[in-house]
Amino acid sequence: MQRMCAGESLLMSTSNDRRQFLRSVFHAPVRLRRGGQDSQGVLHDVSLRGALVEVPAGWAGQVGELCSLQLTLASDVTIRMEATVAHIEGRHVGLHCERLDLDSMTHLRQLVEHNADDPALLERELATLVAQGRATA
Repeated sequence: MQRMCAGESLLMSTSNDRRQFLRSVFHAPVRLRRGGQDSQGVLHDVSLRGALVEVPAGWAGQVGELCSLQLTLASDVTIRMEATVAHIEGRHVGLHCERLDLDSMTHLRQLVEHNADDPALLERELATLVAQGRATA
């Protein structure tokens, strides 16, 4: 299976925002798996490079820990993201995307593109990922 790697970001850049990738606001239930334990969460926004998720009280994840996120868009459409916990602020967890399978990348791209004001910006972001060597077979 072909895999594409990615990392974390937030909204479009502002003058003091160090993030460079377009993030799409998208609220939906997600499943987080870490260390064999499943938790339900709420996705707040997502990009080609990561996601921001609200987790339940008592969620015991740690910065740097590996986890997986599953976002079901339809009965036959699911985005699966392998990620690292990048930051935790209260119940909000920023995930740094490590890997997406090709189908998940395609669905995520369509989701972000649908919500983007400028689809050309998304194309530049994809080109950047490839140029950084984050695409692997």
